[in-house]
Amino acid sequence: MPPRTLPAWALVGGRGGGGAAAAAQGKLDARYEASLAGIVIGKGAWMIEIDADQYSASANGGTSGLLQAFAGGKGSGESQGRIVNGQLVPMSYAASTTSKRKTESIRMTLVGGNVKDYAITPTPPVDADRIPVTEAHRRGVFDPMTGSFLRVPGTADPISADACRASTPIFDGRMRYDLKFEFKRIETVKAEKGYHGPAVVCALYFAPISGYIADRTAIKYLIRQRDMEVWLVPIAGTRVLVPFKIKIPTPLGNAVLEATQFNTQASPAVPKATAKTQ
Repeated sequence: MPPRTLPAWALVGGRGGGGAAAAAQGKLDARYEASLAGIVIGKGAWMIEIDADQYSASANGGTSGLLQAFAGGKGSGESQGRIVNGQLVPMSYAASTTSKRKTESIRMTLVGGNVKDYAITPTPPVDADRIPVTEAHRRGVFDPMTGSFLRVPGTADPISADACRASTPIFDGRMRYDLKFEFKRIETVKAEKGYHGPAVVCALYFAPISGYIADRTAIKYLIRQRDMEVWLVPIAGTRVLVPFKIKIPTPLGNAVLEATQFNTQASPAVPKATAKTQ
């Protein structure tokens, strides 16, 4: 059986970074709706571009409907990196959230999978109950956005159980945690605009490592949760899968993030020699 941990080289390209695998290119332009117990509470957009030797992703969203009147908020984030010898190598991550109470921004620089520096503005207060993040916890990690990509190695159909044999180490600037996946089933999904086809559904498990307060009710709930699911579909032209839908049960009903628009297309590979002359 393949290992549960998906190595970094497997996210884009194959082992050793073969030319054909590393040259896979594609784009995604998606729109999502967030709902709680069937009531729409937010909307957002996500754009991803994967080239032969680099990638970029950006997202933005905000509350809507009734929730906006009580807790209006918005946020944005972006991640950039390089593809080196078939490996997805994050270089930078930035995120900003604004609510009626405060605005917070997070910036992070990574080198070779290790966090070089990061900052949260304004600086959060020190909490003695928070489990410290060590230097070792900031090594061999992905930023939250890059960590949402899963790449299925090989040449077979990527919509398969193999996509869910993964564990992704993530550092978000405050907390270090693992997201673990387990295969459940294959389903057909359909966006209002764009993608209509199969999705692999994985169980999703949250395992915090550091940077969190163990007694927090939300943390305890997520650790115990065994009914979270994510629906993954591919970015055309690549073997990279991204979430089409996420479901998290809550005491108030299911919290669901689902694509209403999912337009993805393969991009023609441009030989490096040609690209240098342009």
